[in-house]
Amino acid sequence: MNSPITTGVGQAADSPVQPQTPQSTILLVEDDLVTRAAMAARLTRLGYRVLEAENGQAGLAVAGRERPDLLIVDWMMPEMDGPTFCEAVRRDPLLKSSQILLMTSHDKPAQIAEGLIRGADDFLSKSASKQELTARVLSGLRTSRLVRELETAGKNLESSMSLLQANQAEMEADLQSAADFVRSMLPAQGSPVQGVSLAWEYQPALTLGGDLFGVMAIDAERLGLYILDASGHGVSAALRSASLMTFLRAENMLQLIGSYDPERVLFEANRRFPLSAEGDYFTLWVGQFHLPTRTLSYASAGHHGVLLSPAERPCRWLTRPSSPLGFDPGATYSSDHITLAVADRLFLLSDGIYEASSPTGEPWGRWRFQQAIETQRQSSLPTSISHCFTEARRWHEQCDFFDDAAVVGLEFTV
Repeated sequence: MNSPITTGVGQAADSPVQPQTPQSTILLVEDDLVTRAAMAARLTRLGYRVLEAENGQAGLAVAGRERPDLLIVDWMMPEMDGPTFCEAVRRDPLLKSSQILLMTSHDKPAQIAEGLIRGADDFLSKSASKQELTARVLSGLRTSRLVRELETAGKNLESSMSLLQANQAEMEADLQSAADFVRSMLPAQGSPVQGVSLAWEYQPALTLGGDLFGVMAIDAERLGLYILDASGHGVSAALRSASLMTFLRAENMLQLIGSYDPERVLFEANRRFPLSAEGDYFTLWVGQFHLPTRTLSYASAGHHGVLLSPAERPCRWLTRPSSPLGFDPGATYSSDHITLAVADRLFLLSDGIYEASSPTGEPWGRWRFQQAIETQRQSSLPTSISHCFTEARRWHEQCDFFDDAAVVGLEFTV
């Protein structure tokens, strides 16, 4: 196999039409030396870098090594004819952007169709004028350049997508780590203090939720409990909630105000968590249960999701009209006090559970939640809570909720 011949770049004296890409490379595959030399000279005068090959096999070797922009290939050649050469080029993924002009004296429709089917992009008559040669070469190079620009853009897009996916995976891993940390701060299910059973179910709308809750022993005689709801969704709401959750820890309240009195807890929370510049705020319900007297003291800052389910009396919602945290830095909050009986149950819930809407847009509602609780009065506490989620999902006709859904249940067993 002979080495390809590269001819130099000359001036475009053959035609007034100048090539758009002076550095474009053209491979001329022609077995006839005279025809090949004449064509190469014409292309060189047009300003192109011209490579030559005397047959199809040599042409494939040059094409694979040089990746020319345009290939001009004779139809009739020994060993490998032009259409077969076209097929071989089309099988090479590195050459898919190269354009092929099939040079022939054939002008019959069936022969033209065969050439196109087997991989040619255009035809060039061996008797073509200088003007036609220039026009068809420029057309082929424009197409090649466009295909390669698209190819480059596709590779850049693929690279960007890979980088984006890597960043997305890293962000999701970070979010999951944050979610695991926040979940580790939630109370352990079981018995936080003697005589009280605790169970809960929690399904954030996103990986990281903003509706959180806590149940903790304050001292040997008192149990603190709260549920909070951050306006908005996403990372910002979750981070703000985690900050408030840390603030509400028992040891922090004892150090700051000396007790877990609901009125004073809400007063300090309201003062320290003002309305944000974006209008974000919290609702918060805080309770303290005194075990010796079985007295529950509670106060609310705009949170309406606490239901008392007595063993022998109708259910009642433990709420009163109040404003959320942060709207009035000097606001005060009032506590209510009730005495709980053995087997009474208390449910703290986020609005995501009872605001789950049907396909027609109707919320499940607090009264349907109350019905679900009442029908499960003889079931265990975890079963009762699970039943609420099942009924809410059935109403919602989806497994996931649009907002964080949490139900915390306490049963007073002594």
